[in-house]
Parts: sequence; structure tokens; C-alpha cells
Amino acid sequence: MSDRNATALLIVGHGSTVNPDSSAPTLAHAAEIRRRRMFADVACAFWKEEPSLHDAVFLFDNPAIKDVYVVPNFISEGYFTQTVIPRELELTGRKTKRVNGQMWNYCEPVGNDPSMTDLLLKRAKEIAPDAPEKSTTLIIAAHGTDLNENSAVAAKREAEKIRKLDRYAAVLNLYMEEQPLISDWMKLTNTENVVVVPFFISDGLHSYEDIPVLLGIEKDARSSAAARARSGDIFRRNPHHLRGRSLFYAGSIGTDARFADVIIEQATNMRSVRHGD
Repeated sequence: MSDRNATALLIVGHGSTVNPDSSAPTLAHAAEIRRRRMFADVACAFWKEEPSLHDAVFLFDNPAIKDVYVVPNFISEGYFTQTVIPRELELTGRKTKRVNGQMWNYCEPVGNDPSMTDLLLKRAKEIAPDAPEKSTTLIIAAHGTDLNENSAVAAKREAEKIRKLDRYAAVLNLYMEEQPLISDWMKLTNTENVVVVPFFISDGLHSYEDIPVLLGIEKDARSSAAARARSGDIFRRNPHHLRGRSLFYAGSIGTDARFADVIIEQATNMRSVRHGD
């Protein structure tokens, strides 16, 4: 991105007061982008951790910085990207001019980036390199909720895009809290191999504890928590052999180091819109 000395990047994450792993990917991606020296400053802000979203408006006090690009490190559009972040950052739209003259440019969440499809495919291949795709079902596992219809949209969109490529025997989008359910994966698939990629930003309670129980990898949340305590051992015990099937379970997509490129791409896209490129 040009005008390095005049631009800054703010990566916004959810964070957690109970799960220290929640903010880890966001912080790691920020460190990688900072290492590339593409921006005058790179910072993170969180809804549930420090630095807070409310305090983020004071992060970039260098008078040389004219543009701040705000990238939500979220999978889908929803309550946080549409309401919480704009409210806490005092954004009035896609572009907000501050009293100090800075222009804050609000980008789309990372989950909307077209490269997400390729990242999911690469993660699936890396976790099950020897599983023939034509005898494999790929499952995009997401949260889903009846409280926000947008929660399931991103996973559904990605599953449809991958399905059209006709690479896997089947591609399903399954959810924790709405139909079709992750817990029904056994009856929804009929292939020898099944690859599950959690469509989450970070590895936390859902990917370490809840989904393994829903899949049958772990018997209960206590054993899943033990796997979490073993620093991600649950992701390294592939394949899991269940009722004659080989189940491959990946870490959350947002932990992929290539997410740094997605964040940069979202900022670049917003800059192109701003300058009419």
C-alpha cells in the first residue's frame, strides 16, 4: 500500500475475558503486518479485551497519519460489525472524518474476502493431504444462531462456492446452533473420509471443546478441555476413526498465518474505493 507514512491499520477483534486464545490470532496477524512495514502504525482493539474499542480512537496521534483503515477480524457481517464497532469507534459510515483531520475508513470483515474460499481449500488439503477429494466430504463448521440470520451466511456462501468447483464428493455447511447441525454429520455424510474446518477466527471453547463433542471426537466438554490444555493436541490426532469413517479435524481458519494477507487485502480494497482506483 502506498503512502505508508500517512496510513495506519486498526484490526478489530472480539476478544474474551475467559479465553486467552481468542485474541491470539489477531495479535499474531498484526505483528506480521507490522513486520512488513506497510503502514506507519498497526494496532489492535477488542470488544472484550484491552485495548478497548472505545479507547482505540486515541491510538493514532501521529499528525503525519492521515488515513486509518479499520478491518474487522470477524467471519461475517452481523451485530458486531454493523452496530457495536461503528458505535464504539464513533464511525458515521464507511468514511468518518475526525476532528483532527484523520479519515477513518471502515472496511468489510475478513470473512467477506474472496480469498477465503482458497484458504478453506488449502486448510482442508493440509489437514488431510492423502485423502482423495472424490471420496471425501468437506464440512465448513460454523456457529449459527436464530438470533442473527447473518451468522450462517458466510459458511453457506463458502460451501456453495466450493461445491461449484466439483472437487469434493460433497461440501456441507453445518452449525452448532441451527440446522443442519454439526452433531448430525454422521447421517448427513456417506463418504469414507470427512474433513471438518471450523469457520471461526480463533481456536477457543467452540473449536477445542464444543465441536469435538458434537463430532464425537471427545465424549464430553471435560475431555475436550483436557485436549485444549494439551496445547491443541486435538488437532494433531488426525484422522479420528469413528464408525468406519476417517474424520480429519482442522484448527479454526482464522489461525492461518495467511490471514495477514486477507487483512491487508481488505484495507487495500477500501483504499481503492476511496481513491477511485
